[in-house]
Amino acid sequence: MKLRHAALIIILILVVDQFSKVYVKTNFYYGESYNVLSWFNITFIENEGMAWGTKIPGEYGKLFLTLFRILAVGGIGYWLWDSVEKGKSKFLITAIALIFAGALGNIIDSVLYGVMFEESTRYHLATYFSEEHYGDWFHGRVVDMFEFPIWEGKLPSWIPVWGGDDFRFFNAIFNVADFAISVGVGILIFFNKRAFAPVKLPPNVKFSNKLDEDTI
Repeated sequence: MKLRHAALIIILILVVDQFSKVYVKTNFYYGESYNVLSWFNITFIENEGMAWGTKIPGEYGKLFLTLFRILAVGGIGYWLWDSVEKGKSKFLITAIALIFAGALGNIIDSVLYGVMFEESTRYHLATYFSEEHYGDWFHGRVVDMFEFPIWEGKLPSWIPVWGGDDFRFFNAIFNVADFAISVGVGILIFFNKRAFAPVKLPPNVKFSNKLDEDTI
């Protein structure tokens, strides 16, 4: 798989990811939810950039997280380039490209969105490049919107510990970038043997265990 094919995957993911985030950010009130199907909602929330809305405490927690993710994306980018150069499998290169695109998509939010948009509230729609932007460089919040409440109800009483409690599956709200990362990781897990298969040499390339007589 060539580098331009991986770049095409990355560009496609980034375009769809950023378009969906900007659209939701500028057309939905914070917390607003639109029911698409009985098991699928578009729900606008924001988080500090970690899974499940987790925050790093402290004044510089958000800045540390953003800088760490930028370094991580640099490492993933090198892994992608190295894998292409060494002729690794399409499964591996596709997975890395998806992970790279997803991580970069969320970094764009963290780096730029704080100075690009106003604060989103339940009564005010955000606009572009307002003087009253909600944050600083590297302090933006990641926009999430896809919600899949596939099942919601009380768990049977016979289930240990959680029996009788209210339960919702699936409870997370995510974005296109998160989905790309999840798919990439899924490929590495479920297609592990194909992803990390030994590189196949071209038919005309052969190695010999015999020493050249002139070197003896």
